[in-house]
Amino acid sequence: MNRLLQCLLAVFFCSPAIAAEPLPSWNDSPSRKAIVDFVERVANQDSPDHVAASQRIATFDNDGTLWSEQPVYFQLSFAIDRVKSMASENPQWISTEPFKSAIAGDIQGVMASGKEGLVQIFAASHANMTADEFSDSVRHWLETAKHPQTGKRYHEMVYQPMLELLEYLRENDFKTFIVSGGGVDFMRVFAEQTYGIPPEQVVGSSVAAKFEMVEGVPTIVKLAQNPFVDDKEGKPVAIYQHIGRRPLLAGGNSDGDLQMLQYTTIPRDQADTTPRLGLIVHHTDAEREWAYDRESHIGKLNEAWSQANQRGWVVVDMKRDWKQIHPVRK
Repeated sequence: MNRLLQCLLAVFFCSPAIAAEPLPSWNDSPSRKAIVDFVERVANQDSPDHVAASQRIATFDNDGTLWSEQPVYFQLSFAIDRVKSMASENPQWISTEPFKSAIAGDIQGVMASGKEGLVQIFAASHANMTADEFSDSVRHWLETAKHPQTGKRYHEMVYQPMLELLEYLRENDFKTFIVSGGGVDFMRVFAEQTYGIPPEQVVGSSVAAKFEMVEGVPTIVKLAQNPFVDDKEGKPVAIYQHIGRRPLLAGGNSDGDLQMLQYTTIPRDQADTTPRLGLIVHHTDAEREWAYDRESHIGKLNEAWSQANQRGWVVVDMKRDWKQIHPVRK
């Protein structure tokens, strides 16, 4: 075999395939360019901004960042449905708020009960059961419940562009984490199948738990005690306690993510010259999803948006930057 033929065979059979363009559901916008430029800089070994793979940590909020969150957080919808299903075993709820409103499907009534009422709803629907029982209840709900406005299963309302971003980061040796105000036990049921994020890389709000032997089986039981809320100032603390590294990239959509974004994007100085990126998903598409920001009752984006330009965070405009919102049903 002559040298020319060997070279031709090498080109057609041995050369790696040409890589597809990253983030195909994103428009060719400044936001997409900023993300791709950042990832290429930190992943390229020849770049002055190269960062070792062990330090490539990316953290993302869940509600409003990886999936939708209107008209109420999806976990609250789950909790209300759980209360409805448990009503026959708790007849006193029929005349007692906030359970009365929950059973009637009166979201405004539930919200009017304030923080104390919501704590009661979550305690009744999330605690005093084994971890396996709770996971099974979440799994069943995701398979059967539908969003009241879109008619989709809740896990179908993830954002296709963000799924692509998660995969793109992992292809470049980032380890992707969820750091969310949502319940950690709730999110761990679907995070791996939906986002490709395993349970050990999900950080969220939690309640106390205890170990018991139940009919000879080692079991974890969830308790309605000592709640930790992984929101606002709690997010950097949770990152420190559960991850142990400051992220290179953090993504959120509301003021509840402000402190995580601040913690991630510390100014570069002589002590720490590591490049870092903050990202905000701005809900601007009332036709394909919802449009809301500073005055919203859910996912309020006010102070974090005001700080974005000052701190150089990428603000993703859903209407401008995304070709599609949710994955296409197969």
